[in-house]
Amino acid sequence: MDNSQAAGRVAIISTTETFLAKSLMTKLQGEGITSLFTHADIKEIEKISGSAELIIFFMSEDIETIPETLVYLKDVILDKECGLMLIGEGAEYDLVKKTVPEQLITEWFRRPLDIDAVIKKVCTYLDENTGEKRKKTVLIVDDDITYMRTVYEWLKEKYHIGMASNGVQAISYLAKNKADLILLDYEMPVANGPQVLSMLKGDSETEQIPVMFLTGHGDKDSVLSVVGLSPVDYLLKTIDKETLLDKLDSFFSSRH
Repeated sequence: MDNSQAAGRVAIISTTETFLAKSLMTKLQGEGITSLFTHADIKEIEKISGSAELIIFFMSEDIETIPETLVYLKDVILDKECGLMLIGEGAEYDLVKKTVPEQLITEWFRRPLDIDAVIKKVCTYLDENTGEKRKKTVLIVDDDITYMRTVYEWLKEKYHIGMASNGVQAISYLAKNKADLILLDYEMPVANGPQVLSMLKGDSETEQIPVMFLTGHGDKDSVLSVVGLSPVDYLLKTIDKETLLDKLDSFFSSRH
């Protein structure tokens, strides 16, 4: 297996220093991947999680005794946008899912562990999610939940997706997560798209995030009314999957 291009830093978490964890670290080193071990303790995880692009968590039977650690782990994954791979039994996996949403789990490996399969997945993940090949994050903001979920299904294979049904949720999401692009519904109750964009532009933390409007109207007046807010595009909601993907591909390619 040639993964000479793989690079990155992996945090390995376990309640105990197991032989499997040590073997995995040795194998990762052989692939040119730096790995750091820590026990399932919040303070220890905090020391190494900031520089990790991927976390591998060896689950154990006593996992239900560390609920605070699982909550902290979930927050790290959301904040750092890193991957999470789990190793363990089905019952342990089910316990973790009660705290960590399944969409945040990159992969789950059952025991007995096939270390070569883990290494292959790690190399693939790091190759696709670090440096220039890092998956971009797109935040969809739309009060039409059905339409938002449709766009989510269209984009989820190629992008990390965040979802918010109104401006308040969008701002709350961005307070904890980064986004490379926002797809913003033009017409929403309480605060419409232009109002939400104005709030984003008024905050130094979000003012540089590019925004594409999604709208059911293609009239000139609607477009001109938001020109001053500098959206990067204005897309009709009748857009199909392939056209939307092409639009996003072109946008991100142009920014390189």
